Amino acid sequence: MSLTSKRKDSVAVVGVGMTDFGKLPDHDATSLGIWALREAAADAGVTLADIDGLVVHRLTDYQKFVQITNMAPRLLTANPGAGRMLGGSMQIAVQAILSGMVETVAVVYGNDGSTAGARYGGKGDKYGTGAEQLWFPYGMTSPGAIHAMAFQRHAALYGTTDEQLAEISMTFRRHAALNPKAVMTKPLSLDDYMAAPFICEPLRRLDYCLINDGGVAMILTSGERARDMRQKPVYLRGIAQLSRLAKGELPDDFGYETMQQVSGRVHAMAELSRDDVDALMIYDNFTPTVIFTLEGFGYCERGQGGEYVQSGVLRLGERYPANTNGGHLSESYMQGWSLNVEAVRQVRGVLGERQVPGARNAQYLQGGPLSTSIIYAKEAN
Repeated sequence: MSLTSKRKDSVAVVGVGMTDFGKLPDHDATSLGIWALREAAADAGVTLADIDGLVVHRLTDYQKFVQITNMAPRLLTANPGAGRMLGGSMQIAVQAILSGMVETVAVVYGNDGSTAGARYGGKGDKYGTGAEQLWFPYGMTSPGAIHAMAFQRHAALYGTTDEQLAEISMTFRRHAALNPKAVMTKPLSLDDYMAAPFICEPLRRLDYCLINDGGVAMILTSGERARDMRQKPVYLRGIAQLSRLAKGELPDDFGYETMQQVSGRVHAMAELSRDDVDALMIYDNFTPTVIFTLEGFGYCERGQGGEYVQSGVLRLGERYPANTNGGHLSESYMQGWSLNVEAVRQVRGVLGERQVPGARNAQYLQGGPLSTSIIYAKEAN
């Protein structure tokens, strides 16, 4: 089946919801997911009983989730917490709808990282997969250390600079200032960036994503059913994913080859080119990731990502406004999910001051060991 051949063979997002973000000590990840799902159901104009597929991501307890919501899904699956699992969660939802197995699927994410004291790296990291046992003897004690080394290689090869990383951090902070839900909204200057302490040199604190609590949910259904929903449908015109896990965390090409393949597949499925894209949502766990991703997905030439972002191209009002909610660096760290909600809302055209005028297509880009891209569109082909 295709996402693009006919409306009856298409899938659309009909509801999105999210919690507040920050430190929310009265909630665990499961209750945050429930909060977000109820917001998404209200947005879509459906009840929880109308949802017959449930894909949950990073929740404390999927059984407790179902018991509290009194749902009876015909499809229920729970995925681990890593942000790279987003693509698989969305693929499960899409394929379940296209196959006719279910009619309406909720994809739900909950994260109580701040309240739970989550740590990414170091001896106390309970989030890792065991690979850290191989990295620790070489000083690779955190994801930040890996990205710091990757950035050093990129800088040595192509002359990428700290000022270019600063442009990413400052741009996303300006966007966050227009978002009432964003955790970090204080204006950020180049001097502020340069004065921030190093966490793993050459990366500073402002190169790192946040750790916070929050939840996000999206409700998907067939394009045919979506026409009768409360919201105008936002279609998934393309979705693609590819793993390079076998090549480890530090590939020589920064993941370029993998992202190139994902890019080719997602644009072919969507029947849309990069020229048709109006806004980008880029997985920004660290600022260098943005540079690697833009190169990998073909938005600039290989090795030119630093100069490309320094040109201001990612700012609102420029060619490819990116992470208009503030992204992981300033809005919240929802491991890609809030970026996908932002993409849907950009296509809906409901974001006020941070709205990209006339946006019809928004693309989610995720590099890393499990690269993913999703194109959201006003029209189903």
